[in-house]
Amino acid sequence: MTDTLFSPGRLGAIEIANRIVMAPLTRNRSFDRVPTALMAEYYRQRAGAGLIVSEGTQISPVGQGYAWTPGIHTPEQVAGWKTVTEAVHAAGGKIVCQIWHVGRISLPTIIEGGLSPVAPSAISAHSKTFDGKGFAETGVPHALSVEEIAATLKDYAHAAACAIEAGFDGVEIHAANGYLIDQFLRDTSNTRTDGYGGPIANRVRFLKEVVAAVVGAIGAGRTGIRLSPWSNANNVGIDSDTPALFAEVAREINAANLAFVHVVEGQTGGPRDCPEAELVALREAFTVPYIANNGYDGAMAAEAVASGKADAVAFGRPFIANPDLPARLEQGAALNPLRPEFLYGGGAEGYTDYPALG
Repeated sequence: MTDTLFSPGRLGAIEIANRIVMAPLTRNRSFDRVPTALMAEYYRQRAGAGLIVSEGTQISPVGQGYAWTPGIHTPEQVAGWKTVTEAVHAAGGKIVCQIWHVGRISLPTIIEGGLSPVAPSAISAHSKTFDGKGFAETGVPHALSVEEIAATLKDYAHAAACAIEAGFDGVEIHAANGYLIDQFLRDTSNTRTDGYGGPIANRVRFLKEVVAAVVGAIGAGRTGIRLSPWSNANNVGIDSDTPALFAEVAREINAANLAFVHVVEGQTGGPRDCPEAELVALREAFTVPYIANNGYDGAMAAEAVASGKADAVAFGRPFIANPDLPARLEQGAALNPLRPEFLYGGGAEGYTDYPALG
């Protein structure tokens, strides 16, 4: 029988009721870095997704890059997230935690304790980040030592274990969008001359070790990963040989037998301008379940699943304005318009007050 967008499926050890995934969406409503009751209601409303991927959730204080984002490394954060996962599960949904380290996309004024942002190399992204007042330009990060890399790997494992303690069904390792793991991957942001820089195998080493650390903590069947091979998000730059780099990444993900790979096909939040031949080759390189992302509508998503191009399809902004997006897609119903002025920060307005059908 041909799979459809609305048929049940499995991503590793995670059974899903349909193939519609809620993509991770930063909403900046965790004012003390601890999830709130309002966040629990927001995610509960969207539990009709086959799988929810939480907003980016920092693995440590130095992993934070934006004001008012939640963490998953303290007992208080675990307790806060537990209210979210319980609400989602009570509504019949599944949710994984996107574990996140932003690397150089931060400022000392954002990081608890005023610590310096870190990266594989001391190269500024010349990007901007939200500091709670507006968008401020990032500076030059501190290049991680080998000892600091080892400590960061422990942070990833600890965060993954905290996520399971908080009731999540698994985690998604954020290795996309110009954040720390992506910074290690690309020769535009990684100019190291040790075992973590230079040849592709060395630049993929940090990703490989993060995957091993997380899998060691919670198992491969509950570990997914997100990639954005063709995206220049946060000015990370496009690698000099994207096909070869991400072919090696695919080999490592396959070897680890992860629950899924979640791929941004083109520019993050922008056009689907990845070379079609490269996209097809990368998609076919994966032996683990493939979640497609970027610019899909209902018809495109249905075709992707029915044709076998994707095991599931992730939707981002449509889920913000449409808490019952799967029902709307199945019924061919109109979608609520997005109110972009409420995307980042604030309260219930533009967050939990979007209407459902009927």
